[in-house]
Amino acid sequence: MSTLDQTRATRPTPTAKAVHSWSLFRTLGRYVALGSMPSGAIEERQEGGLPLLELPAELARHGYTSTQLCHFYLPSLETGYLEELRAAFVEAGVELECFLVDDGDLTHPVEGPAQLEWVSGWLDVAATLAPARARVVAGKQAPDATTLAHSADQLRELARRHPAVRVVTENWHALLPDAASVNELLDRTAGEVGLLVDLGNWKGPGKYAELAAVAARAETCQAKVRTSASGEVDAEDYRACLGVLRDAGYDGPLALVYDGADPDEWNRLEDAAAIVAEVFG
Repeated sequence: MSTLDQTRATRPTPTAKAVHSWSLFRTLGRYVALGSMPSGAIEERQEGGLPLLELPAELARHGYTSTQLCHFYLPSLETGYLEELRAAFVEAGVELECFLVDDGDLTHPVEGPAQLEWVSGWLDVAATLAPARARVVAGKQAPDATTLAHSADQLRELARRHPAVRVVTENWHALLPDAASVNELLDRTAGEVGLLVDLGNWKGPGKYAELAAVAARAETCQAKVRTSASGEVDAEDYRACLGVLRDAGYDGPLALVYDGADPDEWNRLEDAAAIVAEVFG
């Protein structure tokens, strides 16, 4: 059985409670490990919050059975620590469904080769944690035939180096601003790389059509909610985004994403989960 077949055979369904750990940034004390974000996109901080080793049990306490984990939360890359974290997820009954490498630019015109090695190192970490998938950034350069072809080559190289984990990328950053770019990139990877679709990365009135154009190719999802200034979930928009996935026959995990103004992350995630149950239930 191929890696893709294995992940499809075991992945959670849309109605199983799943969460993206970015939703719990405040719960985890806004922790960002030293040196984990070389681009500086997120400020490094190492104080307060729930220790990562305690996160699996806390997720289980709130009814979650699946999660996606940001790479920058790891306070140690020692094998012993990674094995302890993996065991904590197993003991809690929470699947580490996707490990998220949240930095790197495989298409950088100068630093591209070094960026490839940096991302590859994080996929070595993922192999120890043993998630079903690992998501990497396709690139941060504007899309054209050259950058898309180069990104596809780099992604396929990463997938071949790390056969124990299914490498996926996301409709995110400058290289993939629309469905046409996503589809061209995936076509160029010839099935060796999958798609994580993020419901919140495209904006504007055309986003539903854009999502519909890639939804059938998605094997996992960051189901991000749009929120008001006070942090309330935009239920109408969320139903519409989820409906696009449902109508495309999507049957994989929906990792809830809430990063609105309301600091009560857990309850706002419950709001999102209720809408998922309504649309997919």
